Amino acid sequence: MTVIMELEGGAAPTQSYAKSSAAVEWAKLLIQPAVALLLAAGVLIWAFGFTELNDTQRETLNASELTSRIGQHVAITAVVTIIVLAVAVPLGILVTRKGFRKLSPILIGIGNIGQSSPAIGLLVLLFLWTGKTGFWIGVLPIAFYALLPVLRNTMLGIESVEPSLLDAGLGQGMTSMTVLRRVEFPLAVPFILAGLRTSLVLAVGTATLCFLVGAGGLGVLIDTGYKLRDNPTLYVGAALAVALALFIDWLGALAERYLGPKGLR
Repeated sequence: MTVIMELEGGAAPTQSYAKSSAAVEWAKLLIQPAVALLLAAGVLIWAFGFTELNDTQRETLNASELTSRIGQHVAITAVVTIIVLAVAVPLGILVTRKGFRKLSPILIGIGNIGQSSPAIGLLVLLFLWTGKTGFWIGVLPIAFYALLPVLRNTMLGIESVEPSLLDAGLGQGMTSMTVLRRVEFPLAVPFILAGLRTSLVLAVGTATLCFLVGAGGLGVLIDTGYKLRDNPTLYVGAALAVALALFIDWLGALAERYLGPKGLR
């Protein structure tokens, strides 16, 4: 009877701890978007409600212009993400296959070159090489810059799968491709999502430099405010860039938490 009472008494603290942990996790997920929203709303309210804007500032700080710059920034980040996933995940899987493992140091080396190079240097070099400006001249260098986390994590995720699971799949009559699709890749998804979150942060941060090659984005506001010593424009551009980065990172956290295999969450 004593043992039963002890066990029953221990169940409540365990449930309480689980509920407390869940509440903490939800709080972590909700704080970041709340901060991003408050930052964006606060700077816009300050700029439009408590600041006397001159004619030049009104040309930059208006709903149409701000919506356009934010849309450009989001578009750059989204296309960079698609390119990174389309390139890094297949290459990461390829170099874990027999016969292609020797390519691993080469691809990691190329990825390291992209990540270790200054993003502004990559943008300028592509501009000088092509002699062109525009959206893709901004997107491609940033995609190269953000490639490594997804590539490395894809390889790590595939290589971390227990060999016994692969043997079990093959023993059930699965082909190598079926094992990859139904065993290796699903188990590697959490690693890939963690790498994707890092790449998202890199992409949204470095997208502020795309104004240098005429690709737009919130960097235009920051550059305009700095050159003209226009503090409202500078503050709005910088605050919106930070708020967008926080929001994009939050989306990456949601993906990392909820898009992986249910059994591994």
